[in-house]
Amino acid sequence: MEKLDPRTTALVLIDLQKGIAPFAAGPHSSGEVNERAGRLCARFRELGAPVVLVRVGFHADGADMLRPLTDEAPRNMTLPDNWWDYADELAVADSDLHVTKRQWGAFYGTELELQLRRRGITQIVLAGISTNIGVESTARQAFELGFHQVLVEDAMSSGDSAHHQFAVEHIFPRLGRVRSTAQVLAALA
Repeated sequence: MEKLDPRTTALVLIDLQKGIAPFAAGPHSSGEVNERAGRLCARFRELGAPVVLVRVGFHADGADMLRPLTDEAPRNMTLPDNWWDYADELAVADSDLHVTKRQWGAFYGTELELQLRRRGITQIVLAGISTNIGVESTARQAFELGFHQVLVEDAMSSGDSAHHQFAVEHIFPRLGRVRSTAQVLAALA
């Protein structure tokens, strides 16, 4: 893989929060995803490149949740007390940018695009949970907005390994470049 320029590249991590971690059923555990994402965070910070931590959540009354008609009813779930807490492995820093989303993708209805463009970012390195929901939705939006992307296969996971594999093999190669954590770290060297 060619070099990644830290002056124009940002790390964007999707929903690596304690309340989402149980949804990582495969092929990588949430612990593996968080450990790899933590290594990426450390390297990006060391280079002075932006680290963007995206969380999903809703107001206590739930009035800001999406409720379109679907064949599969939305899950009625009580959010755990640690829902909003970032994974410890990320070692959140003061320099990190924080974005709260209210739907699957991280661009719609947030200031993510504004924060990236004002910093001169043209490329994102994308990872998180869940591969085929929050990560894929964000990747599709980033593609439509013209951002170059590197999708870190082993720093994301899904509720089902087959869903992860489908996104990685059939969707992501059309939106960007699919690489491993090791390949991204090497490209930043």
